[in-house]
Amino acid sequence: MYLARFSYDVLPVHRQQAMEFIRGEVEAARNSGLGTRLLVPLTRSQGGAALQFEVELTSLDQLEQFRQRGGGGREAGWMRAFSEILLSPPVVEILRVDEARPEADPGVQTA
Repeated sequence: MYLARFSYDVLPVHRQQAMEFIRGEVEAARNSGLGTRLLVPLTRSQGGAALQFEVELTSLDQLEQFRQRGGGGREAGWMRAFSEILLSPPVVEILRVDEARPEADPGVQTA
């Protein structure tokens, strides 16, 4: 499994508006059958993202399909309006989830 994490930097005054834009992406991803979540950091490091959005993918092809569909049928200008409140372009990270099971400790007996 993979995670695509989109990180957004916005001013506190624009945070609620940015959350509404991202919620539209969350809904579009869910309507496409993808697992997703909006992350709102409670603490923020210097230069850290104000908001994050994650999409769970079983293949990297799903990311391209999702990105091409965009906001799930919302009006065409939503991305332009969203970009106007961003302080910098979104950062996109692609992560692979390590689902390997840890090997049993030979010193520990299991029943």
